[in-house]
Amino acid sequence: MKLEIEKCIYGGAGLARAEGKAIFVPLTLPGEIVEAHIVEDKKSFAKAELDAVLEPSKERAAPPCEYFGQCGGCQYQHATYAHQADLKLNILRETLERARLALLPEIVPVYAEPLAYRNRVRLHIQQNPFALCYKKRASHANLPVSRCPIASPLIQRAIDVASRIGGGLFQGLNEIEFFTNENDLLMSLWTQRHISNPSPVLERICREMQQALSELAGTAIFSARDERSPEKKLVEWEAQALTYRVSEYAYRVSIGSFFQVNRFLINRLVQLVTTDFSGSLAWDLYAGVGLFAQVLSQRFEKVIAVEAAPSSSSDLRQNLPGKLHKAVRSGTLEFLRQQHSVVPDLVIADPPRSGLGNGVVSLLTKVRPQTIVYVSCDPATLARDLRALVESGYHLRTIHMVDLFPQTSHLESVTVLSLA
Repeated sequence: MKLEIEKCIYGGAGLARAEGKAIFVPLTLPGEIVEAHIVEDKKSFAKAELDAVLEPSKERAAPPCEYFGQCGGCQYQHATYAHQADLKLNILRETLERARLALLPEIVPVYAEPLAYRNRVRLHIQQNPFALCYKKRASHANLPVSRCPIASPLIQRAIDVASRIGGGLFQGLNEIEFFTNENDLLMSLWTQRHISNPSPVLERICREMQQALSELAGTAIFSARDERSPEKKLVEWEAQALTYRVSEYAYRVSIGSFFQVNRFLINRLVQLVTTDFSGSLAWDLYAGVGLFAQVLSQRFEKVIAVEAAPSSSSDLRQNLPGKLHKAVRSGTLEFLRQQHSVVPDLVIADPPRSGLGNGVVSLLTKVRPQTIVYVSCDPATLARDLRALVESGYHLRTIHMVDLFPQTSHLESVTVLSLA
């Protein structure tokens, strides 16, 4: 069928309409006339696949990656980068407007280099024939890749080395992840099988990798039977953490700990979240390894940073200096339930895609800190939570759309709310 694309929606697809039904077409841009065929037909919407672009947008661009369209990792490489940022800005604004949030401040975009930005990449290991893989778009099937233009140069070198020497070396392993601070590289490996004696297996892998990649500082093998099973470290080799510097601050980041992936925008993100605030007490919820908490410790008399994940929580304790500051290993909901008559000047919340949720929002509105900085990676859950906070008396002060994930449909945002 012939369709006109109205706009792009969160997730990357273009939205068209036929006989009143919404039709979602990936790899398209607003204003384009395309031919597409239906692949999934529901009562109120349909999913289609693009056959041809009949009238392309002036913002259409040549993808920088040979796997684009096949790979499920990127959704926007067919658009100029300036247009990608506009698309995400519009999606964020529309999502907030649909939540009936009145008096929205201007949403300010923040972006940097659109390629070679990722400091962490995770790939699937295909054994026969050996290859490092992403997953195909809209599929669980492997897509062998030899390069990834959004990966940092050192990670690309690691992909090259592992791809060249990996045949027979990574037997019994399912996934591989590289994390770098640009000088050193950590490698994580996962298996769903029992390895009776993993130490010599890991030793051989690391020695052969390190011969061609001297930056390899440490590795570990984790066991995880499936995505729902807790990970268990089976064996480790050499360093299990690296030091990641952001401006004048240094962070210990261990294998298995969360850290922001865009090497060009981490410092700007920290500035947006922390620069304008100081006082007596600050809470950093979902603190990770302390990316924000360490900076806040220079601006507040006391910082309490809360993190549930064991590895990140361990790093957080080392990254939060000073006797008055405190790292708490706890879920945010459990932490807030234990707070009585304590009112911090500032609360920073950087939750996962599921957002804060009703329980955390309800407890925050009872604590009523003067200022809340909400760092979000999902517009829909952000809109839900902001509406609840605004209805409780908070005002939206500033919103920044931070493009931590160029070429993809993912977007980060930083919203400042206050009572006054």
